[in-house]
Amino acid sequence: MTETLFGGPTLPPAYPERAAWGTAPKLRAWQQDALDRYLAASPKDFLAVATPGAGKTTFALRVASMLIEAGTVNRVTIVAPTDHLKRQWADAAARVGIAIDPNFKNSDGQHGRGFIGVAVTYAQVASKPMLHRAKTEAARTLVILDEVHHGGEALSWGDGLREAFDPAARRLSLTGTPFRSDTSPIPFVEYAEDRDGIRRSKADYTYGYGNALRDHVVRPVMFMAYSGQMRWRTSGGEEMAASLGESAVTKDIVSQAWRTALNPAGEWIPAVLAGADKRLSEVRRSVPDAGGLVIATDHEDARAYAGQLKKITGESPTVILSDDAKASSKIEEFTASEKRWMVAVRMVSEGVDVPRLSVGVYATSTSTPLFFAQAVGRFVRARKRGETASVFLPSVPQLMALANTMEAERDHALDRPEKEDGDGLFNPEDSLMDEANREEKASDSLTKGKFEALDSQASFDRVLFDGGEFGTGGEVGSEDELDFLGIPGLLDAEQVGTLLRQRQHEQQSRKKQRAPETAPAGPAVPDHRMLMDLRNELAKNVAAWAARTGTPHGVVHTKLRTVCGGPPVAQANEEQLQTRLRKLQDWFIGRK
Repeated sequence: MTETLFGGPTLPPAYPERAAWGTAPKLRAWQQDALDRYLAASPKDFLAVATPGAGKTTFALRVASMLIEAGTVNRVTIVAPTDHLKRQWADAAARVGIAIDPNFKNSDGQHGRGFIGVAVTYAQVASKPMLHRAKTEAARTLVILDEVHHGGEALSWGDGLREAFDPAARRLSLTGTPFRSDTSPIPFVEYAEDRDGIRRSKADYTYGYGNALRDHVVRPVMFMAYSGQMRWRTSGGEEMAASLGESAVTKDIVSQAWRTALNPAGEWIPAVLAGADKRLSEVRRSVPDAGGLVIATDHEDARAYAGQLKKITGESPTVILSDDAKASSKIEEFTASEKRWMVAVRMVSEGVDVPRLSVGVYATSTSTPLFFAQAVGRFVRARKRGETASVFLPSVPQLMALANTMEAERDHALDRPEKEDGDGLFNPEDSLMDEANREEKASDSLTKGKFEALDSQASFDRVLFDGGEFGTGGEVGSEDELDFLGIPGLLDAEQVGTLLRQRQHEQQSRKKQRAPETAPAGPAVPDHRMLMDLRNELAKNVAAWAARTGTPHGVVHTKLRTVCGGPPVAQANEEQLQTRLRKLQDWFIGRK
């Protein structure tokens, strides 16, 4: 079995009736397989890696129940990233008969009577590790470390966890995203050296997004990418303009164009929000309680986006801000309601569970793999077979690469050069998700300094799904956009892929019909604008394939020339470019 995040054995699906969070009445196939492996090994430490939405909580609580019944443990400590998740864990545990106190404070000394254990945060443990060590030593303790990669967040946190829970009888570590952008070791995680001499995290059980999708445990995700023309004024007073996602521009220009798109005063965000709401309306035809989430960069933007959504829908969305003491209760109220939209800055971290979320708008400038994976994880939790998820994105290279590698296999590596930045997995300049949450800004580099967004226009770019790209672009509100916004909300992954290819074929046919007939006389004159568009489209697809396979762009272009024939891209004609694009599409969907 692979030991990486998005890998693992292929198991027959087990799709239990939906129940309250963490309390499925029977185990899915992967959960049973992981449980069998755990019971056979009876290890002191066990690391389970499962994609967000797969059901890590149900697995962990089943392990806890069995260890308590067997008398192996008589106390349970759950460590979670946030206060909200402490309560969420306690509620889930109560539904299976395990009494966990989420209100325990370090100053209390002891948890409340009637409880078998406590739920605490990583920060709580790090601040008083000896207190928690004493509690751990006082009983046969099972420690559940939820999203254990937080243990590598700071030296003091890692040291605190080791000090507090070294005496535990059992430790069960859980994560959906074990990779981090740093190289700090994660406590109680085993590292093994690979063939390149790099020490990588070694999971005891792994269940990735690809397997979960095949088992219908998670929803298929369609990424709706929007581009458009942006105009801004730099700190030096220079007026700049660029197309969002334009190739062959500097990182600074990409960032500034991206920032301009997210500006609430422009036209890009309202157009994308309107498109997302149309998509939500379509999904609600078959999933009446489906909800949407806008992930904003900061408080000011969140409030502005909420105001725009109210204009679009006539309904005030739920707004979740990081300094709001009522944030957890607002999330719970939204979860139980049928309201259309929620706008959030901070409360989108690991495990925040709102199963009815089906449509998302990624309106933040964070591009770390950790944040992206956790954000998308809010939408993939399936309640019944056939539900789909749609995430609306700015069409920028960083996000396109991440969207095209949803099934990429990653481990946490300890031995990486600190200047490595080729694949986006290590970049000390980027904020990790938790840093973004704490600062309430997704990227300081994009929110500081003098900058003035002048104008933004949105256009529909394409749909990314299962490593493939679909659509030929179109104006906002056009038939080309509505083709994809109107895809039914209840489809399995194969049906989504089939329908996307069908819609793309229809768009290409329409464009050919719209094209003016060429004059019969004289030699054909190449359309240089069309050739440039095709070259740009080919470059985007090659970049996506390179990101997915880890192959250099030049090697991909060379292979395409070998397979399809023809000269280099700069000298290729329309037919030759189209042939290469079709071949890339074949590769994306598994055809050779």
